[in-house]
Amino acid sequence: MKPLFIVLEGIDKAGKSTQAELLKNYFIHQQESAIISSEPTDGPIGKLIREAMQSQIIAIKNKHNFDEQMAYLFAADRHYHLYNDVDGVYKLMKEEHSHVIATRYYFSSLAYNCNTQEEFDFVAGLNQRFPNPDIVFYIDINLEVAISRLSNASFREVYETEAKLKQVKHNYKSIFAKYTGRLLKLDGTETIESIHHKIVHYLDNTF
Repeated sequence: MKPLFIVLEGIDKAGKSTQAELLKNYFIHQQESAIISSEPTDGPIGKLIREAMQSQIIAIKNKHNFDEQMAYLFAADRHYHLYNDVDGVYKLMKEEHSHVIATRYYFSSLAYNCNTQEEFDFVAGLNQRFPNPDIVFYIDINLEVAISRLSNASFREVYETEAKLKQVKHNYKSIFAKYTGRLLKLDGTETIESIHHKIVHYLDNTF
């Protein structure tokens, strides 16, 4: 199988990290190189984003302006994610011949940083030059399930509220209804093993 750029998307607690780890292990078991490379990255801009998401260190109280600032930061970090010369996605694929599995990509910016069509157009413009991945796996879960899982978390980031996730879930539905790239929608309430099996089955039969 040629090196693939694979993206897992979904609202918080959908199970993206779990499925990314299972998929990486599957590839390795098949004697193929695979790396998880998520957003935000561990680069300088990604670290700033993580800090802002945990404590909203950016001194902006207006939610619209905060989302706009975050959209700029995520776009800059995304460029670093793809093209940096140390562990950028395309370096890993071309030089290391490795599959790259990302939990979140530009779809997350469209889902989390937009509330109106005007905001959607703005964020889409920031991300328009980023290429589509080879495949997107969208893990969809009920809002109630996500909130229940978050209730057991020791810490919540600034976007992990019921109102925000309701909007995000709505945005994802709109985004993927129009998306023309390779996409597989998955029911996140199914068992971990069932979801993993569907992901692997799709990859084996598509690539």
